[in-house]
Amino acid sequence: MANPKHLGKHKILVVDDEPDILEFIEYNLINEGYEVQTAPDGEEALRIAKSYQPDMVLLDIMMPKMDGVETCRRLRDLPETKDALIVFLTARAEEYSELAGFDAGGDDYVTKPVRPRVLLTRLKALFRRGHEEDRGKASSSLLVTDLRIVRDEFLVYQNDQPINLPKKEFELLFFLASKPGKVFSREVLLEKIWGNDVYVVPRTIDVHIRKLREKLGENYIQTIKGVGYKFVG
Repeated sequence: MANPKHLGKHKILVVDDEPDILEFIEYNLINEGYEVQTAPDGEEALRIAKSYQPDMVLLDIMMPKMDGVETCRRLRDLPETKDALIVFLTARAEEYSELAGFDAGGDDYVTKPVRPRVLLTRLKALFRRGHEEDRGKASSSLLVTDLRIVRDEFLVYQNDQPINLPKKEFELLFFLASKPGKVFSREVLLEKIWGNDVYVVPRTIDVHIRKLREKLGENYIQTIKGVGYKFVG
């Protein structure tokens, strides 16, 4: 059951099927000045998120009823949470689990057992980066071939038909399209789109490029073997 705490600037929804973990994370977040609600599973999280509209969701991967990856996909489909930061909590260190989370639209992950200082430092870095992006965001658009990419709407129009993209996919596309013909390595793209404070593997870029090609077609982003990617304008 949701447990609202109105003590902070940022609103965080914590989702985990283990009551002890929920209580432990909630306690540390409240002490840090965040507003917190909790949910024991993905279905309850979706219900709460629609009205609570959290700035961030801490989401366990392994849960009954609906796992964290599917919950993340559905959160990204909700207008109320499509731009929220989503951080996975997982005891599984395998790369495929991490990639599945990023593929679903996650922003970062924290491994269990959760260490409070590590968690709080990571969250502050994510919020700080989000604020820097908002301050630096220009109300601009790019027009390349049959794509119109509108930054302040986070929308892509292909032949005037709107296409919704998750935040990181959009940012990756906008960055590449803003410098057509220039080749970027995976490491540079990770730094530019995710920053140095988020721990992701280089294959995350491949996953997002694949998703962009599925939605937009194969002709916009070219793979330069052994180097990286470039936008073909």
